[in-house]
Amino acid sequence: MKAILSTEIELEIPFHDVDSMGITWHGNYLRYFEIARCKLLDRFDYGYRRMQESGYAWPIVDLQLKYVKPSRFEQKIRVSAALVEWENRLKINYQICDAALGERLTKGYTIQAAVDMQTQELCLVTPPVFRERLAPFIAAAEAKS
Repeated sequence: MKAILSTEIELEIPFHDVDSMGITWHGNYLRYFEIARCKLLDRFDYGYRRMQESGYAWPIVDLQLKYVKPSRFEQKIRVSAALVEWENRLKINYQICDAALGERLTKGYTIQAAVDMQTQELCLVTPPVFRERLAPFIAAAEAKS
């Protein structure tokens, strides 16, 4: 699936993220995904504060994580996030690679669905406010095709 928008960040694995063997504790990978997701959403000015202001919450309703190789204390990693679905839900694909070698360490995705904060009802299509913010990126992607 082709991404409409993507971003990447670099991180160094801190001591407090590893276990006694110096390997990154598995739960921290979701936090790394979250950091990249926030940067991706900020690219079109629809981060979590903007979501809240617009009257929608976007809880994660599904996620997958596949560990390929471990990351370790002081290793520099590159985390990429790519928005691949947005019409009815947000699907963001992630990949974590060793920053120096480019080897894939972890991959996965998250799926978020819009919930109207006033009614607490799930939205079956992406709200107009989200589509409006993403429109310039969709137009740019269509122009390239």
